Order: sequence, then structure tokens, then C-alpha cells
Amino acid sequence: MTSFEDVMQLKNIGYFLICLLLFSCSQLEKAEELISGLSEKEQYIKDNGFSDEIFELWKSRVTQALNDSLEIELPYREIGELKPRNFAIYSYSTYLIPGERIEAQIITDSSNTLIFSELYKKTSSENPSFERIKTGAPKNRSLAFEIREKGLYKLVIQPEIEANTPFQIIIKKSPTYLFPVLNGENSDIGSYWGDIRDGGRRNHEGIDIFAERGTPVVAPTSGRVGFTGEKGLGGKQVWLRDSKRNQSLYYAHLDSIVPGINRVNPGDTLGFVGNSGNARTTPPHLHFGIYKRNEGAIDPLGFVYLTEEPDLTELPEQQISSRLKVNSSTANFRNKPASNNSSIIKKGKQGEMLSVQGKTADWFHVRDSLDRSMYVHESLVQPVH
Repeated sequence: MTSFEDVMQLKNIGYFLICLLLFSCSQLEKAEELISGLSEKEQYIKDNGFSDEIFELWKSRVTQALNDSLEIELPYREIGELKPRNFAIYSYSTYLIPGERIEAQIITDSSNTLIFSELYKKTSSENPSFERIKTGAPKNRSLAFEIREKGLYKLVIQPEIEANTPFQIIIKKSPTYLFPVLNGENSDIGSYWGDIRDGGRRNHEGIDIFAERGTPVVAPTSGRVGFTGEKGLGGKQVWLRDSKRNQSLYYAHLDSIVPGINRVNPGDTLGFVGNSGNARTTPPHLHFGIYKRNEGAIDPLGFVYLTEEPDLTELPEQQISSRLKVNSSTANFRNKPASNNSSIIKKGKQGEMLSVQGKTADWFHVRDSLDRSMYVHESLVQPVH
């Protein structure tokens, strides 16, 4: 038979095992909390067991990217090939204004390849530093961000360490809102923000979009109609509240207003183009303005200006060499993939060796022996086999 001492001993062992289990669970939870606090890059390194030296080298490439001086116009597309432990990094600066939405997508042959992307904004015109404001989704290889402050932005794209795949980088911008006049185009905008009014006594606080009388004007976003009626310089007008962005949209000089409108969705008709109010002597048009709480009127152009879509036609099969050399007596290396409206970063010499990042149209994106990122025209270089 089991003695009393044996029973107590078994109980003590049971208590010990329970405590050990609880302690282990607690430690696992703490470990999970620590893991959840890691950045996506740190988590990636941890999951793949790279050494601290490899991680620091890979991470340091971001500093190089922030020092690069490439500038692009949107939309932009670049093709190339990623190689394992090549530590390639890509950065592109572009000027953006409120209401624009920047989107970056990196297309690879491998659906498992991680691409880390980050969007930075220049802190001030006097200060050359950049502040990170958005991190993309590595698994989706994408980043999207709606611009709220005008300025110079820099997109940094970094493939995972073992990436081994062809790629396409596609960067574009688009307006946050629908165009407020049905079937309207950018060319219909006849007056812009800041244009002089009343002989210089005031400036235009909006844009004028010209169209035939009776053309529908539409809600560019979801919202609530706060006021409809006729008053003041704006004549027949509609005020639409965009609570998501804490701003109100102003439609003026309408010919007529849809009765009973309240909650609306993008594309719903609010009224019709006219020239009521102080626009009686002008052709029919919509005055469109945006007023932000605590700021007053802001330029609405970026919110509605239609932008070019990138050319996504299938690329021809093209083998891009990983190394190039200058085949001209001199070669201008530029900060943009264009001869006009670009700056010369340096002048290359015949025979100079270059590392290829990618290619956009007929320009190669390269790095030189000093790790400077530049563009050079394809006619000035030849592949090294």
C-alpha cells in the first residue's frame, strides 16, 4: 500500500511539474512578445538565422540608399534581376503634393520573395535628412500611401538577402478623389489655385473645371452633404463633408442641385454645371474647392488631377548583363533617366566598370566603384560577359 509520505511526495512532484509548465508557458509568452516587438526586417533575420555581420551589412545599405540622389517622374518602371547576397538597394526621389497617392509594386517570378519597401519624406528644405513615414508589406511586395504634405519623398526598396529572381519595379501616383465633373479631363481645368481675382484683391481658392451647361458634377468620395442652396459669390452650391480627411468639398456656380441629397457615395450626382453667382459673365464651369478644418482653403489639384497609368505591356525577353563598361571616350552619368531636365552626377571614362541595378526604357540604372547610384544611356556602355 502507498504510505502517506509517498502520497505527499507525489503531490509535491505534481505541484513542481505544474509550476514548471506554467513557468515555461510564461517564458514562451514573453518570447512571443519580444518577437512581436521586432521590426519586419529583424524578424526576417531571426527566422532565417543570418549572422549579425550579414544583418548589419544588409541593414547599412539603407543608409547608402538615403544618400543616393536619383530622381524620377511618375509613373516609373524598371526591370532587372536580383542575385543572392548581392545586397542591391534601390531608392527614388519624387516630389508629391497633398491628395496624391503613391503606390509601389515589385513584381517577381518567385511568389515567396520578400521585398522590403519604405517611404521617407525630406524633413525640410534646409535639412538634407529624411524621415521614415511608411513601411510596405514585404510579402505582398507593395507599398501605398496618401500624401498629406507637399514635399520631396524618397522610396527605398530592398530585396531579401537570398533573393534570386527577375523583377519589375512599378511606381505610380493617382488622385485620391474621382474627378468631380462627369467624364471630365485635366484639360478642362481652366483656372488654378492662386490665380489673381478682382484685379489682385484676392486669389483663387480652388480650381475651375469648364464643361457644357448641365453636365453632372459628382461626389469624388463618400461623405455627407452639409449644405445645399444659393448664396453669395458661389451662387447655387453644395458642401460635402469628407470626415475621413477632416475636410469639406465646395461645389459652386451650379445650374441646379439634386434635391434631397444627404449621404452620398463616389460617383453620385450632386448637381449640374452652370454659371450662377458671380460667374454669370463666364462660360459654364464648376468651381471646386477644399477647406480643411483649422487650415482653411487648400489646393485641391492633387486630389483630382488624373495621372498617367504605367505601360504594363509585356516586356520582350531581355537578358540584362550584371556588369557593364563604358564604351565611349566620355559618358555622362545622370540623376534621372533623361538627357533633358537632369543633372550630371559625374563623367565616366572609357573602360570604366559598372554594376547593373536594372534598366528603364533605354537607360541603365548602375552603380560605380564608389557605390554611387546613377543612370547612363545604353548607347554609352556595353555588357561584360
